[in-house]
Amino acid sequence: MSKVAFVFPGQGAQYPGMGKEFYETEEASRRIFDKASEITGIDMKELCFTENDRLNITEYTQAAMLTTSVAILEVLKERGITPDVSAGLSLGEYGALVASGVLSFEEACSVVRQRGILMQEEVPAGVGAMAAILGMDPEKIAEICAQTEGIVQIANDNCPGQIVISGEKEAVEKANAALLAAGAKRAIMLNVSGPFHSAMLEGAGAKLRKVLEPVEILDFKIPYVSNVTAEYVTDGSKVKELLEKQVYSSVKWRQSVEKMIEDGVDTFIEIGPGKTLTGFVKKINRGVRSFNVEKPEDMEKVIEGLKGE
Repeated sequence: MSKVAFVFPGQGAQYPGMGKEFYETEEASRRIFDKASEITGIDMKELCFTENDRLNITEYTQAAMLTTSVAILEVLKERGITPDVSAGLSLGEYGALVASGVLSFEEACSVVRQRGILMQEEVPAGVGAMAAILGMDPEKIAEICAQTEGIVQIANDNCPGQIVISGEKEAVEKANAALLAAGAKRAIMLNVSGPFHSAMLEGAGAKLRKVLEPVEILDFKIPYVSNVTAEYVTDGSKVKELLEKQVYSSVKWRQSVEKMIEDGVDTFIEIGPGKTLTGFVKKINRGVRSFNVEKPEDMEKVIEGLKGE
């Protein structure tokens, strides 16, 4: 039987104007944007819809991305489009948790606002770095990172041929040189504000755990797949620990998608700005269908596509 996964993008997919058309045409989306403004004390419409210098700063980006994705999610639910499982890339995992029923949007929005601040503040600007490594097996990349002096590790296994490494700036630069010498096609330094998903963020993970302590974990409506383990999660008692570890652990996105496909998922619907995850899914397995919904007209394609089942 056909299964549908809702997947949510992470930081980097944001752009001015994201979610605006949904806000203007859908009451459910307006409720989410207005609620987010109330919870965070940020004018979420101004942040997401206009050109500004805050949208690409982590402490603002994370709340903006979650709000936009959930504003679209609510409209899909109204249209009767529901998933069998959910997953999200890094920050996107919070959208997946809302889709799974595990976190209310209000709780997720409040946590994500704090998460962005903690991650932004943990490492001074310029001390850490990230780089995309193209055209090399993850095992070889992990081996070279382990041999490199300083803190550097795999941060994201996105899809075949695309790995992201993270850590101390000097160590990342040394690893880049060693990886290119060992046969990597490209090693591209990324324009990011911190060494995300590296051991340098362990302190931020510990602080996030304290933020999560009073948060209510609700009953699962559907399972989600954790970035940390690439396994299905249905036990609410594990959620907070996994979210803490997620801040400083590698994001196993390729393995997460492979796990869902193994379980019978043949349709992936990316909810939120951009088509990043749709592209990754195609590179992981061309035998499954993938859609992205970032504008109202995209929903019609999804509805038509699902009718054919």
